[in-house]
Amino acid sequence: MPEKSPAPDGRLAGRTAVVTGASRGIGLAIARRLVDEGARVVITGRKPEPLAEAVESLGGQDHALGVPGGADDADHQAEVVERAVSTFGSLDLLVNNTGINPTYGPLLQLDLGAARKTVEVNCLAALSWIQRAHGAWMAEHGGSVVNVASVAGLRPAPGIAWYGATKAMLIHLTEELAVEMAPDVRVNAVAPAIVKTQFATALFDGKEAEVVAGYPLGRLGAPEDVAGAVAYLLSDDAAWVTGQTLTLDGGTLLRGGV
Repeated sequence: MPEKSPAPDGRLAGRTAVVTGASRGIGLAIARRLVDEGARVVITGRKPEPLAEAVESLGGQDHALGVPGGADDADHQAEVVERAVSTFGSLDLLVNNTGINPTYGPLLQLDLGAARKTVEVNCLAALSWIQRAHGAWMAEHGGSVVNVASVAGLRPAPGIAWYGATKAMLIHLTEELAVEMAPDVRVNAVAPAIVKTQFATALFDGKEAEVVAGYPLGRLGAPEDVAGAVAYLLSDDAAWVTGQTLTLDGGTLLRGGV
């Protein structure tokens, strides 16, 4: 895919974004869209090599910085926030994209250790990132936050019920923080259905036509579908939008899907 030149006069020009879990998939697509609209981005991921490749794909170090580490690691969070401000001069935008789903099956058979880890990464880490971004920059200068939730947080989702429960918590956190952080910081969320990424492969691999049949728009999501919605919510085009969860599902919830 040919790389686009960042827009110096784009609607996010002059702003710095942190995007967690952005070495591939939805996170990388979000980072690319933000760079295309003029932002500088700091991206995170566990593995240094894919992260370095992602930085290059985003236009190199003039536009992007990669900081490897675990999303729920406090020292990593502190380093990312500090480097965003020291390298690019601000931290205006935050996208909590990192999420895990280490369990599959009924809640009555749920491994509670794995359940605790899922809450740590999907919920508490997101809150911690927001606290740090707020303390380092947004409290004084304002900003915008988008949390990447899931339609599994809006409806019962057999098989991935605990993952859905953590995303429901993230949606509620979004609403609570939108009230607490107003009027200078807006906090919103997106709730995608199945997006064709490595993370979601188990939900459609070998049965894509069957799954797609439940989507009125006739296809699964692409990472770019999520990226466009996130860019809108971060931008001044959404200046009167806070505490909202934008459903990105190709219409599947209209048919009772998840």
